[in-house]
Amino acid sequence: MRRNAELGRFRVVLRTSLGFAALGVGSSVCGSGVVALLLLLQGLPNDVGDHGWVLGLTAAGIVTLFLLVGTLWTAWLQRRTAVWFVLGRPPTEAEARRALRLPVDMAVVSGTLWLIGTVVLSVLAGVLGSLADVAGMALTIGLGGLTTVGLTYLAAEWVARPVMTIALEVTPPQGSLPVTVLTRLVVTWALASGVPFVGVLVVATPPDLGSGDHTASLVMLSVIGLVVGALGTALLARAVAAPLHRLRIALDRIAKGSTDVAVDVDDSSEIGMLQTSVNELAAGLREQDRMRDLFGRHVGTEVARHALEYGASLSGDVREVTALFVDVVDSTALAYHTPPEELVGKLNRLFASVVDAVNARGGLVNKFQGDAALCVFGAPTRHADAPTAALAAARAIRDAVRDAGELDLGIGVASGQVFAGQLGTSSRLEYTVIGDAVNEAARLTEHAKSVPSRILASDAVIGAALNSERERWSKHGETVLRGRQEPTITWTC
Repeated sequence: MRRNAELGRFRVVLRTSLGFAALGVGSSVCGSGVVALLLLLQGLPNDVGDHGWVLGLTAAGIVTLFLLVGTLWTAWLQRRTAVWFVLGRPPTEAEARRALRLPVDMAVVSGTLWLIGTVVLSVLAGVLGSLADVAGMALTIGLGGLTTVGLTYLAAEWVARPVMTIALEVTPPQGSLPVTVLTRLVVTWALASGVPFVGVLVVATPPDLGSGDHTASLVMLSVIGLVVGALGTALLARAVAAPLHRLRIALDRIAKGSTDVAVDVDDSSEIGMLQTSVNELAAGLREQDRMRDLFGRHVGTEVARHALEYGASLSGDVREVTALFVDVVDSTALAYHTPPEELVGKLNRLFASVVDAVNARGGLVNKFQGDAALCVFGAPTRHADAPTAALAAARAIRDAVRDAGELDLGIGVASGQVFAGQLGTSSRLEYTVIGDAVNEAARLTEHAKSVPSRILASDAVIGAALNSERERWSKHGETVLRGRQEPTITWTC
């Protein structure tokens, strides 16, 4: 796996390095060739007389020299970027900012060399020829240089994507942006329309610059406009449309509920800011899901959903519920004789059985109280048949704990009206149920610990349950619960 990763990184480094080299040499050679062809079509070398060969040799020498100078200059500007990129280490902030300037730096190098070449050849044309030759030479080479610089800038952004992706992890786009979508649009417009049309106007309108065939020059300018415009548009589409397409896919996934979304930030313009925002949105949603999951684990899924739907407030309502209380038998002696880690493991297995049984029947495990648990059927979500569900859950819990053979317990089940809602203060809330049914279930649990079946249910619960469940239960007798004077009719199974 590691070898594959290193091989993949080597390929990216090699492809990027070769891309920069091909871009620097190719743009200069192609630009020089197009300019030379336009000059020949306009007849400018011939217009300077017998010394046209001097102009041609000088131009060839300048192109050769500038290829060498441009390559060395670009390599010098990229030297620090190449170090961390080749080694595969994260860049420092200064190195990242320098890497983000690579397209601009390459455009500056190309523009500077073309400007120097324009000045030198125009002056030489003036010495060997006339002012018209100076104007023709300057305009032709200048327009060719602008085209080459624009293409260099757009192509450098494309080639530098792997470098910029790593650099933007260190310095995300924010504040004043060095590159904007508007900048790219202007450069693309200049390549596709501005420069070619200016060239057409220069050739087609008086005074005539050069004695060559203007028709051939106009055709050549049209072809250049079409080709360069297509290249510029393709580079713009790759720089703008492709990232937007990836962003649309990411947002579609987020809209469908997926939060494990991450978009590579590979652009230093507004698009990069949008990529960063989408990643922050996904991270925020993941954090919300994590908090919702933790919240649900602490208070119960139904309570969490109720709180998210109705908000956090000191409110609630009175409703009919069935309470189920579970408590471990002789927990004090158990804690004395059992190591804490072992006791916690037994309690967790007990509570797992409680949660499974209650959740499967639409109830809520409202709270764990040490070695006891309070479960509610009918709040916060109303239940179609809370008594039947609570009695079935009580049997399932008793059977699961008996099968495990680790703990002994008592279970009490009671029905009645309770207050169900948030209790506490505005800064610390707890969803709970308060009422006689809860107290009755807890008192029944105390007596259930001495009953062979380990379950006692009140007469009200049995009377409200379905016949299919009621048939499983038999009358236990009358029991006087702590805090009450009248006996309570109880049932067991």
